[in-house]
Amino acid sequence: MVELTHDSRPIIGRGPPLTAYFFTLAAISVALMVADQRYRQIDRIRESLSSVVYPVQRAVDLPFRATDWVAGSFADRSRLRQDNLELTARLRLANLQLQRFAVLEEENRRLRDMRENTAGIAEKVLVAAILNVDLDPFRHRVLLDKGATDGVFKGQAVLDGDGIFGQVAKVTSSTSEVILISDAEHAIPVQSNRSGVRTIAVGTGDQNKLSLPFVTVESDLQEGDLLLSTGMGGVFPPGYPVAKVSKVRRAGSTFALVEARPTAQLDRAREVLLVWFKAPVVDNALAPPAPAAPDDAENATTGQAATTPPAAVPAPATVPAAPGGGE
Repeated sequence: MVELTHDSRPIIGRGPPLTAYFFTLAAISVALMVADQRYRQIDRIRESLSSVVYPVQRAVDLPFRATDWVAGSFADRSRLRQDNLELTARLRLANLQLQRFAVLEEENRRLRDMRENTAGIAEKVLVAAILNVDLDPFRHRVLLDKGATDGVFKGQAVLDGDGIFGQVAKVTSSTSEVILISDAEHAIPVQSNRSGVRTIAVGTGDQNKLSLPFVTVESDLQEGDLLLSTGMGGVFPPGYPVAKVSKVRRAGSTFALVEARPTAQLDRAREVLLVWFKAPVVDNALAPPAPAAPDDAENATTGQAATTPPAAVPAPATVPAAPGGGE
């Protein structure tokens, strides 16, 4: 029968003493340090162990690197998408500002042209914006943002930078209605800049065409002739462009078929000029002479008659009247 014995001695105390272990391990450590310092043998062992352990390190690090790559990829795509949206919004805003600058530049050019073209014609000009356009195809009327409070009056001439635009037909306190020269109810006296032929340009209801119905077949009008306003009637300034002759057809009848294209931008203008003409200059040669002062009959000191005969006063019938003057 097997008997079990109970040994109560501690386990640590059963082997060699701990002091022997300590000195043995210390000696080995010192030897390894001396060998590493003097013979560099440990580096080779370390390199060999690193080569063996490297795949394990890569395998352990692979999940962390994969997680970082996936998170970075999604973050980059999200950031790029956000940057793209911001850049797109900025580009749209820049395009809008660029278009606005282009509109302002074109508007300034038109205003400069209108100002320069009316510099020697009008005494006063007023820029007016077009608020509304009559949609009736047979009525060419526009509504301006200037009215009686701005000094606008019925029959006032309206110009743009390229020619005569129309004239004021109705006036309210803050707005005014303008009838265009292309309206079928409008007519304007014109004169050819080349030949001097005078006639009347009548609206046709087409913004690109005026009719000259009173031109005879013998009249010296050609395609391309510039038609200027004559100033007759006192509505439009003289010498301002109205239209260019676009068609001349002389048939066997008395009157020729003549059409002209307005020089004003009737269908594209956004601002127009309301003008006040300068007062007409009266020629001094046509003005009536001042009555002559009565001469003295005798010299008070010498008693002799005056040597200068009295000035002859012309008869009233022979005195030419000044233009626009009364009797």
